[in-house]
Amino acid sequence: MTNALIVIDVQNDFCPGGALAVPEGDVIVPGINALMPEFNAVILTQDWHPAGHSSFATSHPGKDPYGLIDMPYGPQVLWPDHCVQGTDGARFHAGLRVDGDLIIRKGFRADIDSYSAFFENDQATPTGLDGYLRNRGITDLTFVGLATDFCVHFSAVDAAKLGFGVSVRLDLCRAIDLDGSLATALGAMQAAGVRLD
Repeated sequence: MTNALIVIDVQNDFCPGGALAVPEGDVIVPGINALMPEFNAVILTQDWHPAGHSSFATSHPGKDPYGLIDMPYGPQVLWPDHCVQGTDGARFHAGLRVDGDLIIRKGFRADIDSYSAFFENDQATPTGLDGYLRNRGITDLTFVGLATDFCVHFSAVDAAKLGFGVSVRLDLCRAIDLDGSLATALGAMQAAGVRLD
């Protein structure tokens, strides 16, 4: 068994004071750093949106953040502008160790959002992470990071669908919990066979 730690979106805009702050998003950083040496590989994901991304509420006149719209690939939550390429908000939290094996940037296509580390939200366009893990012979994945109910959730479910052994360290994740999204995400992960630790 070869295992990897997947660190999801521990970026300034998802931490307190950021544009899309997850409550206590920064408190998980020391625990994530301490966990890294236990794994054969460490992969970090980074939300990396162009300005004017289609998932931003500001790109849809008259629409408010956290509302839903229909996109060609399905329902899309509209977010405050966040993790815009090259901005301080898109940078990793200053306390996070970023000397891992690979950084996967996602959400860089202007017309489609990307929660999962494996696929864009159309569930068809790959990020390349699956091939990288298979080339490394990695079979088991542990997920940590932000936010439990969105990018961690979708990444973990996709990993399970792709045949990896998957666990989520809930103590090293934090959630947005938008209209019950945390309970929905936990149920979906369990249904997919993800182990919740």
